[in-house]
Order: sequence, then C-alpha cells, then structure tokens
Amino acid sequence: MPRSEFPYLFLGTLFFLGVLQESNGQVVFSGLPNSVNINTHYILPVNVTTFQVSTPGTLSGNPVIINSNPLTQAFQVSCTSSTNCEVNMIKIPQTTEVAISLQIFAQDNRGSSAMQVLSVFLNVGNKPPIFLDNMADQAVIVYITENSPPGYVYQPLVYDPENDPLKYSISPASSVFTIDQSNGYITTSKIFNYETDPHSYTLEIIVTDGINTINGSLLVYILNTNDEQPYFTISETTTSIPEEQPIGTVVKNVTAIDPDDFNYLGFLQYTISPIEYFTIDPYTGSIKVAQRIDREAKPLRENPLITVQVTVIDSPTGGQSNTITLTFNITDINDNPPICNPDTYRVSLLETDTIGTQVARITCTDIDVDPANNQFIFKDLTCSGCNDFMYALSPPSSSLIVLNGSLDMEATKLLYYENSLSVTAQDVAYPYFKDFAYIYVTVIPVNEYAPQFNRSSYVCNVSECTNQGASVTLVTATDKDFPNTGITYSIESGGSTFDYSNIFWINPTTGEIRLVARPNYEVTPVYVLTVTAVDGDPINPLTGTTTVTVNIIEQNDEPPVCTPNSYELIIPYDLKTGANIQFFKLSCTDLDSSPKAFRYSIGSGNVNNHFIFSPKQGSNVTELILSQPFNYASGVDKDWNYKLLVYITDDNPPYARPGCPGIGTVTIYVSVVIPGLTTRTTTTPPSITYIVKKENSYSSSGWYVPFVIALGAMILLGILGYLLYHCIKYLSKKDCCVPKPEKYKEPLIPPSDDGAKKEVVMELTKINTVFDGEAVDPVTGKIYEYNTKSGARRWKETQVLKEPQPVQPESSVLVIPAVPPTANLGKARTGTGNSKRPESKGSKNGDDKNTVHPGSQNLLQKPEEVPQERTSSQASKKEKNVELFSGQKDSEMSEV
Repeated sequence: MPRSEFPYLFLGTLFFLGVLQESNGQVVFSGLPNSVNINTHYILPVNVTTFQVSTPGTLSGNPVIINSNPLTQAFQVSCTSSTNCEVNMIKIPQTTEVAISLQIFAQDNRGSSAMQVLSVFLNVGNKPPIFLDNMADQAVIVYITENSPPGYVYQPLVYDPENDPLKYSISPASSVFTIDQSNGYITTSKIFNYETDPHSYTLEIIVTDGINTINGSLLVYILNTNDEQPYFTISETTTSIPEEQPIGTVVKNVTAIDPDDFNYLGFLQYTISPIEYFTIDPYTGSIKVAQRIDREAKPLRENPLITVQVTVIDSPTGGQSNTITLTFNITDINDNPPICNPDTYRVSLLETDTIGTQVARITCTDIDVDPANNQFIFKDLTCSGCNDFMYALSPPSSSLIVLNGSLDMEATKLLYYENSLSVTAQDVAYPYFKDFAYIYVTVIPVNEYAPQFNRSSYVCNVSECTNQGASVTLVTATDKDFPNTGITYSIESGGSTFDYSNIFWINPTTGEIRLVARPNYEVTPVYVLTVTAVDGDPINPLTGTTTVTVNIIEQNDEPPVCTPNSYELIIPYDLKTGANIQFFKLSCTDLDSSPKAFRYSIGSGNVNNHFIFSPKQGSNVTELILSQPFNYASGVDKDWNYKLLVYITDDNPPYARPGCPGIGTVTIYVSVVIPGLTTRTTTTPPSITYIVKKENSYSSSGWYVPFVIALGAMILLGILGYLLYHCIKYLSKKDCCVPKPEKYKEPLIPPSDDGAKKEVVMELTKINTVFDGEAVDPVTGKIYEYNTKSGARRWKETQVLKEPQPVQPESSVLVIPAVPPTANLGKARTGTGNSKRPESKGSKNGDDKNTVHPGSQNLLQKPEEVPQERTSSQASKKEKNVELFSGQKDSEMSEV
C-alpha cells in the first residue's frame, strides 16, 4: 500500500473502533487508538507506546495483539500494573512495508471486551543484516567427533540489504574456537577429548554492518567414539531357578558398563547363545524364559544344568565386546499329577461272588524327579449305582479294590447291573495334584427261571378275508429273574402252506402274531402254531413254550367268472333305444355266492351313457341294451368305436354272503356303422371264448437264484474285460508290419586269432547310371531325374552340402523297396546305428549322384508313388524312412 494512502486507512479504522468501543461501553482504552513513528536502527527492545485499560472488573490476562497487517511477530504487549501497559518492538520486522497496523484486544473476568488499533510507521534508514540460514529462526547445532583434526566448524549465511561490509565475532571469546571477522568462517584449534573436555559448547555469533547488529546461537556437541571395552558388573554366574516358569519370566539381569559412556543405556547390546531355553533383552540385559523348561523331560531329567554365554557389544555395527558364561540349575517342583494308566478298568463279577473278591488293582505313576514330589496315595472310592460300602480299598490308601457286600440281585433288588466306581490318586505334597481311575463292574446275573406264558394254549379265529399284516392275537410271557433281560418270541412250527413256509409272523419283542399272507379256508382251515419264549441270558438262555390254535372262518372271497370274457359287437348307428345289441347275453358264475348276488356296472368307455345291462342285478344272466340313441349329426357323438369295461360284483343285498366281495371284469368292443354305406355288415352269432390266464409268482424264498446268476454274470464280464484289455495291450505293442531282420547263422569271414590288422577289399559292380527320365516333385516343385530300370533318382541341380557326408557306392545289388508308412522307425534306426561303412578308393572316385545323405530330400521314391496331395510333415516322415532304409542297405553292403 502507498504511504500516502495510509492516513485514510488509519482514520477509517479509528472510526470503526470508536463505534465498537462506544457500543461496548465497558472496557475503555486510554492512549489508543494511536500512531507512532519508529526508527529501525534502535537497540532492541524498543518501547513503541504506552496505554491504559480501565474495566469494571479485572483483566483476564494482559491485552494481546490478535492481528497485524502485514503479519509480523516483532511486537509484544506487556503490563507494568493492572491498568498500565506498553507495546515493545522486540525484533526488526522482516517486511518491506513501512506501515504496520496492530489490533490490540483486552477482556475482563466478566466477559466484557474491547479492541483498539495501534499504527506503527517504520522509519527505515539503514536496515540490519539478515540471517538467511536456520540461524534466523533457531539455534544451529553442530556435532564434532572426538579425536577429529582441527578445522572447519560452521559459517553463517548473512545478507545485508545495503550491501554494507559485515563484521563477525563470537561470544564468549575462546581459545578453542576462532572466527574470521570478514566472512564468519568458524574453525577449531584443538583436538577434542570426550572423556576430559566439555561435551558441548554454546557460542553467540554477532554480525554488524557498522550501524545495526544481529546475533545468533551456535551449539557445538562433542561426540564420543568407541575405544573402551565394556565389562560385566555381576559376580554370581550360577543361578537356580524352578522349572515351568512362564514364558517371558525374568530369571536374571545382566548388566555391563562401557567406560566410554556409561550413562547411555541403549548404547550397549546383549546377545545370548544358545537360545533354546532363554532369550535376552538386547538393551537391558534381562534374561527371560523363551520356552517351556521341563525338569522331567530329557535332557534335563539326567542333567538339570543349562549353560549359556552372554555377549555384550557397544556398537550395533560391531565394536568392543565382552562375553560371560552363566549356568542355570533347574530345580524340580511338584508340577505333575499321578497318572493312572490305564485309567479305565472293566471287570465282570457274578452275583454269587463273595465278600473279599478282588475287583481291580490300580496302577499309577508320578514322573516328578524328586521323591518328595512323586509320592501319592489312593482315596475317595465312590460307587455310582450302589452304596459306597459295596466296595473298599484293602488295605486303606492302597491300590487294591475288593468286594465288600452282596451282589445277589433277587435279594438286594439292584437297579443296575453295572456299577461305576471311581478312585482318586493324590499327591502327598502341595499342591496335591490328583488323577482319577474309573472301574466299571458288570454284575452278571444267574439265570434261574425260564419264561412262562400267561396261558398254556391260545385259541383265536381269523376270517378268510383278513388282509396281509392284520393282527391275529397277542401272547405274553414273564421271567421271574431280576433284572429282566428281555424275552424273545418266535414261531417254531405250524404255519406253513403250499406257497409259504409260514403265513404267520410274530413280533420278537411284543409277542404279537400277524398275517404274512391271506389265509385260504379251502386250503387249510385250522393252524396249530408252536410259539416259544426265550429269555435274554447270553450264557444259559432258558425257553418256555405254548400253542396257538388259529381257526380260519370261511368267507365270500371268490370273484365271479363270466362268459364270454371279451366280445366284439357291431351295431347300426340308427338302432332303436331299448334293443338288445346283437342278442348279446352275459352269463356269470361264482363258487361261493348265489346267482342273485350279482351286480353289473360299466366302469369306463360308456361315452354319453349309450349302453346299460338288463337286469342290472339279481341274476347271473344279463343282456346289453342300447339306452340312448346315437346323434352324430349334431356332433353330440363323435366316437364310432367303444371299449366297455364291465364290472361284475357278488355283493348284491340281501343275497350276498358276508366277507370280502369279489369283482369280475369283461371287455366288450362295440363298433357303430352306417348300414349300406360300403359293405354289408355281417353278424356273427355269439360264441363262448375261453381265455387261459397264466400268472407267474415269484417266491421270496428263492432269492438266492437271481443273486447267484447276477454274481456269476458280473464275474464272467470282469474276466472277459480283463482278457480283452491285455489282448489289446499286447496287440498295440506287437510289431506286426515290419519283419525282423534275419541274423546270419555263420559269419562270412571266419574270425582269426591273430591281432594283425585286416585289409578290407570291396568289389563293386557298376550298373547303368544313366538317368533317362525327368519329373517334377509335387511338394518342392523341383525337377529331378530318375532311372527307369533301377528307380534311382537325383535332383537335376546339384545340392550343396554344409558338412562332408560319406559316399554310398553304386552296387549291382542295390534294391530300393517301398517302405511301408507304418514301419517301426525305432527298429530301423537300431539296425543301422551300430554298423560302420568302410571307405574305399573306388567310392572316393566314383559317381556320387546316387548317394543318399542324412537330412537330404528323398531321391529314391518313384514318381508314380508320390501322392498328389500331402503335407510337409508327411513328406518329411517318408524322407526319414527312406534314409533309414538306405542306411541299412549300406551296412549290409559293407559286410559283404
């Protein structure tokens, strides 16, 4: 802001604050608002102005500067009394503005407050120097390591706005530190010793431009170096500790002192070895338990001493160190209860055993090492299911348990046949650990009484119409033995028929007799069953017997049989209502019912109810009558063929016999035709058709027949599958396409015994090598020449080989057969891999145009054998086959 505009801002601020003060009316400033001119070259602190504050109450602290424009912390308010205050400039404002507005705020203890403005105009004559480094805001700290050579320490960075020459000095003056007055370069003139010299120095750096002066603080700390070996302060190296200390328990404190600096505790670091049982705090030296220490476990059971080595080092990165050996003696405590093994016993006693019979001897052990900790006694023998005096320890506190009472079940009426005993094994030493053993005594009752039925014989009647599963009667037997072991019922004999081994079944637990199948009076009118009751004694079961007579009551259980059973009828569509259809009559008979007991009804197929029987009941002969006319013209009737399912029952009252009514069925096919439409309808006189119905019934007693057949079929299929698998596996491995090479029975050249080197002579017959034909290879597109007699081929252009290859001589015995596409390449390669071809002079000078080189194109295949379309992979495969076969021929030629 220009200085010329400041008075207008000042007057506006005074007007605003005057209004604020007048509106408040309680806290009043005297001497404010005000404006003051200050020279910046005064010696600090500089008093700017004074003012008074009057309040109804008490000021809550000194008035404060709550805001400044521009922002600065160069001014401070202080009060000499409760009402007189002053504003001081404590440092030179670091600003380019010449006018500073300060807002001063005051408040009393009653909550009243007021604010006034002080305007300060800076008269900038010569600005003081300014620190440009950290010294402008805080003291600068410099560290010097002891034994360092004298030299540079620090140089402040100072700027003077007028670029006046600056002069540097330090206070207090010292022979240890010197400063260059022209540039402020501070150096040291001695080698520091941390152990003898002060550990720190405080220097005040003073900078002046001749008019203004500034100062800053420099703190110099001397750092210690590691040149002394630490030493331990403990004297006892053997410590006894009890076993089973919690993990993390401090068992010993190891301390050491470093002569270099014993006051810095974190400088020393401790380590321990081995770390199997203990760990050490690396900074405090506290040795703690790292894992469970069990005196009873090996190796501490044989040797309770643990030896460790503690090392102290005075530098994390490696410095002076020292080592001490410590021994810990692990003492035994009573930390293990007696263990009963086994802890469960099962004993069986007869109810006739006498007092004093041994029940069990309990075996327990305590693995504590010291005898005072592994002694125990037996006590607190209790019994569940009997009184506590039934069993006893003999002698007391021993491990032997004997019978001390009577087990007669009939006399004592014991509720349980198994007694649960528990006994306590307790240490004799504190804290009196316990273990428990459990003895389960099974009292075996003696079976003295056989089951007795409530009746000596039972008689009951069963209707012939009773369905399967119906209850026949209930037999009951009782056993006087105690406790009750249960009774099992069974039918020994008397219930068999032609179709069933027994048509009766008895519930083995309740004695209820039920039907397995419906009885038939005509087959067996009376059944005499022999029923037995067996008690549940597992050793000596006893049996009771009774007879059950079952009378079968004859009932109506035979269904009607009608003739004909099935019939086909043809009627005209305009047949009159009430007419007998083709004079059809149905005749029925029943073995156990009167002819008047029949009823006739049509179950299904009678669409629009066109047909009825007359009479409907009370006769064994009835006729089929048309009851409703056909109406095809209006669309009411659409079916021309009817299948009538007729039901005949023998339950017509009052002529029906009591029992289970039988139902017979007859099927009648009725075809409706239009007379004279196409052909003349012929009528067939009624006739009787006999239908023989055969029904196969499966007997559950023959279950083993289909089971054996199914099992045999599964075994046979498994054997066939196994043989088929191995047959396919054998055929897949069999080389059936390539004949095995015949081995020479006798060598052509007898082997000689002498070790002289033999000269191999090869005689070759050169045949016609004229290639009198040309063709184009369909794969590569190249032109090759071939011999029409031998079939030999070669490329028309000579092929350049990268590596020299052996030359195959032309022979009169060279025959190139066609290699099958399924030839076994592995066998071909095996047959030629070990053969060697000797080189002769003739082969070196001969024509090599017919030579087949490994890796070259197939030159021996006839043109007509080359397929018209093939892939590059198939061509490569055939070329490899020819190479292998050619190598085999070369091997045979070399042997010849």
